[in-house]
Amino acid sequence: MKALERVNRAQKIIRGLKTLYPDAHCELNFRSPWELAVATILSAQCTDKRVNSITPALFKRYPTIEDYARADIHELESLIRSTGFFRSKALSIQQSARTLLKDFNGQIPKTIHELTQLRGVARKTANVILGTAFGLAEGIVVDTHVKRVSFRLGLTQKTNPVPIERDLMSLIPKEEWIFFGHALVRHGRQVCAARKPRCASCLLKTLCPYGIKNS
Repeated sequence: MKALERVNRAQKIIRGLKTLYPDAHCELNFRSPWELAVATILSAQCTDKRVNSITPALFKRYPTIEDYARADIHELESLIRSTGFFRSKALSIQQSARTLLKDFNGQIPKTIHELTQLRGVARKTANVILGTAFGLAEGIVVDTHVKRVSFRLGLTQKTNPVPIERDLMSLIPKEEWIFFGHALVRHGRQVCAARKPRCASCLLKTLCPYGIKNS
C-alpha cells in the first residue's frame, strides 16, 4: 500500500474511532499529575479497574510526593500488592518521588526526556502523563491494546513499542495523537480483544485487513 493510501485510510480509521468513542479518555482516576504517574506505574500488567480500586486508600495514606519519598517501603508494598509486581512498583514509585524532589523541585516535568529519567517511567507512561495531565502530545501511547489493534488494522507491521509508535506518528496527525491512543485502547478492550475479537460487528472492519479476513 502506498504511503498516501495509508494516510488516507488512517484518517478514515480516526473518523470511525470518533464515532465509536467520542469521549475517549484515560480511565485511571487521579487528582494531580503525580497521582496519574503513580496510577500509570501501577497499571503495568494490571487493569485500570483494579488500579482504581486501590488508589483511593493509597492517595489518602500518601497525599504528597514527600509522603511517598519517606514512606515505609513495606507498607507501600502492602497497599499496592493486588496490582501485581508490587515490590518493583513500590520501589519505582518511591524512587521516582525522591528523584522529583531532588532534581525537579517536586514537580512533574513536561518532556519525554525528563519523565523517562524517573524509575518505572518509559515512553508509554510518559505519553500517558503528558497527554492526560498536561494535554501535551509528544508521542502516542503504545500499550498492549494499541500494539495489537494497530497491527490488525494494518497501521504497522512492527512488534516493538518504539517502532510501532514511530509508524503511528507518521500516519496520525499530531493533533489526534492523544485521542487516538485512548480510543485504540478502548477499542482493544471493548471490540478488538486478543482472543475473541468481534470482527463481524466492528465498525472498522472494512478498513481492517484482519477484520476483512475473519468476519
